[in-house]
Amino acid sequence: MNIAVYTLTSALHDPQALDTLTKEFLTSLNVPYILKGDDFTDYGSHELDLIYVRTGGTEGLFQQRMPVLAEKSDAPFYLLASDKSNSLAASLEILSYLQQQGKQGEILHGNPEYIASRIQLLCQVESAVKRLRHCRLGVIGKPSDWLIASQVDTECVRQKLDVELLEIPMSELLDTLTATPTPSPTEHSDMPAVNEALPGACRLYEAMKTIVKKHDLQGLTIRCFDLLDAVHNTGCWALAKLNAEGYIAGCEGDVPTMLTMMLLRTLSGTSSFQANPASIDPETGEILFAHCTIPFDMVQRYELDTHFESGIGVGIRGFVPEGPVTICKVSGDLSRAFIAEGKLVRSQAKPDLCRTQLVVRLANPSDTDYFLTNPIGNHHVIVVGQRAEALKALLRRCSICC
Repeated sequence: MNIAVYTLTSALHDPQALDTLTKEFLTSLNVPYILKGDDFTDYGSHELDLIYVRTGGTEGLFQQRMPVLAEKSDAPFYLLASDKSNSLAASLEILSYLQQQGKQGEILHGNPEYIASRIQLLCQVESAVKRLRHCRLGVIGKPSDWLIASQVDTECVRQKLDVELLEIPMSELLDTLTATPTPSPTEHSDMPAVNEALPGACRLYEAMKTIVKKHDLQGLTIRCFDLLDAVHNTGCWALAKLNAEGYIAGCEGDVPTMLTMMLLRTLSGTSSFQANPASIDPETGEILFAHCTIPFDMVQRYELDTHFESGIGVGIRGFVPEGPVTICKVSGDLSRAFIAEGKLVRSQAKPDLCRTQLVVRLANPSDTDYFLTNPIGNHHVIVVGQRAEALKALLRRCSICC
């Protein structure tokens, strides 16, 4: 962690005594830091910049510095406050002033363990925000026709996330595919139809990878059902492989879901699973999520099958270890989000659903009300681990209500 600590100090206090208290306070946090003192020259250039309000009577000092600091960084003002020398009182006044000016801020105050955990979380969030900047995501073909509630506000995405959405015609992928040699598959299936489709599935991956490199993309979503008629194959295998390589690769041209996956990737550094809720038990909080592809790096094992709806191409039946997971979805205009934690209780393989089937039991069964009364579209995203706290912090940082 690259953490800088700047200080605000009233001239009325004894410098030597304050230096001793400062060292004791910062050492108690047990996090690495660089003490910058009252020299704010390089403010905004670190993973996390903290302003330690050491004493009362510093409100005016902050007011004088605030315009310049706001130009140096668009991050919230993170104010460290101890329980000595009216540090907290001054921080409260400063935070109230910031809110009046339409600026974001937060006071870090409490026992050392709490403050340290909050600092670690904020480092994670600010690092994610930096990774989002200037990110380019491709939309190959238009969103699928049935995604009638999943439109996206491109300008809002640019303003809130600094992410560029690039429209790529399906014809460009098909032209690239035509120019792509057919590779020899490294996998084999007991199903003749899958073995027949594997070379084409691998070729689709190579063509998509070419598109990614050509446009310098960090991710994409594709109107994949068009491939059924165009090339008599599916993109399920290609998307599973691209996700495992660290790209965002989503289905059906669903842009809000792709953005959700991107937020999760930048925050956690791990892949996530785009899926449909197939059944919900409001009493137990169990939800069955299903889709025909899942990132290869999310599963403990997988099987190859055909695509469920069409019976052609290559689908992925993934089996994910049981344990804690987080479910998330952001809206296309980034006005709201849904986040819930739960436990993956089993993977299953019923023949009448998309190939990968994960059963999640929500920690709070009443969260099923959201799906049945106020959902954000169809697709939702599952990531392994308890990510709700960090994800909420990231969304608030990006001015997304959750």
